[in-house]
Amino acid sequence: MNFKSEFLNEYYLRGYFDNSTNNDMIDNIFCNNQITAYIGFDCTANDLHIGSLVQIMILRLLIKHNHNAIILLGQGTTKIGDPSGKDSSRQILDDQTILKNLSSIKNSIAKFLPTNSNLFKFVNNNDWLAELNYINFLRDIGSKFSINRMLNFDSVKLRLERQQNLSFLEFNYMILQAYDFYMINSKYNCQLQIGGSDQWGNIVNGVELTRRLNDKATHVYGLTSPLITTANGKKMGKTEKSAIWLNEENLNPYDYFQYFRNIDDKDVKKFLLLFSELDINYINSICAKGGHDINKAKEILAYETTKLCHGDEHAKYCLNKAQQIFNNNSVSNIEETIIKYDTSKIKLAEIVKYCSKCDSLGQAKKLITGNAVKINDKVNSDFNFYFDSNLKFNLQIGKKKFFKVNLILKTNNEKA
Repeated sequence: MNFKSEFLNEYYLRGYFDNSTNNDMIDNIFCNNQITAYIGFDCTANDLHIGSLVQIMILRLLIKHNHNAIILLGQGTTKIGDPSGKDSSRQILDDQTILKNLSSIKNSIAKFLPTNSNLFKFVNNNDWLAELNYINFLRDIGSKFSINRMLNFDSVKLRLERQQNLSFLEFNYMILQAYDFYMINSKYNCQLQIGGSDQWGNIVNGVELTRRLNDKATHVYGLTSPLITTANGKKMGKTEKSAIWLNEENLNPYDYFQYFRNIDDKDVKKFLLLFSELDINYINSICAKGGHDINKAKEILAYETTKLCHGDEHAKYCLNKAQQIFNNNSVSNIEETIIKYDTSKIKLAEIVKYCSKCDSLGQAKKLITGNAVKINDKVNSDFNFYFDSNLKFNLQIGKKKFFKVNLILKTNNEKA
């Protein structure tokens, strides 16, 4: 695709483009105006993981090209829960938990944005959703939606096809998100909603509702980005015991750095385009050589992503630490990993799964039986090997992952 506007052209070249409600019109408004666009984040957890990083990078791209960005924090919609991409209903959170999550997520996003810019603002949809009169809302807003059409959106259709429960509460989510677009358009003259491809149905509803309720809002549009997967087809985001969180309290900067340093070779160029702001031609050049240079490209990727998330000082420290460990083949500079267990005997496979963030014991078994695991510099290929608790040892997984492990048996009080 060829776009005239600098924003949409870079948006496309970096791999952010998935779909839009009107390519030409969106391109034109970016060419001719300083526009306002919004991206929403619900508050279902106390932090964001890297599955949300594309949307944060798009916020940065808007600001870079001198456009206004509104970050919608969904205190109101979190009370219901978005069914998009879910096989079951989200857990209902109490108001206090949602507010704590909102504050933490706001901090997660804010650290990626320029502190001296007036081109972005945070808004909370609870400001208008909490004031709604149910009868009036059904009459004035609900009447604008077709149940027949809503049943065909993927977020609803897939759940029904699998005969999985979809509550009436969740069914209302897309109406409330559409109403968000109308309110943000009315309050801030917002012309564009941006979101992941799983939000396509919700975004289309918001565009159409805004046009119906506001005769002057004829030029409102939707734009989506793809859901990012790794080379092995795995969706970026959070899994049990392996969430790559953005806040340092949930994941230390070195582990964050190491996630990007150890990605598949096939993902390096894609991730540099998506998650760094390096020049596109430079990225193409360092990724075109292949061979040994791919490790240098991985270091650049890990450094740039860590710098954006945790700052330049942390990024430099992580880079130096990783180089020392790799060059010296040593664990001397690694922080201790403390693992507490209930039983007195702990399988090596469990330790490997925990440290390497494998999704299953099967993956850990492949590493062990494939001679990729060393204990105190000696290969251990016995899948059934176990440790006694209260033990310290050095663990190496593959060529690049080093750990100082401290196994501690839980006390009776801790078990209780």
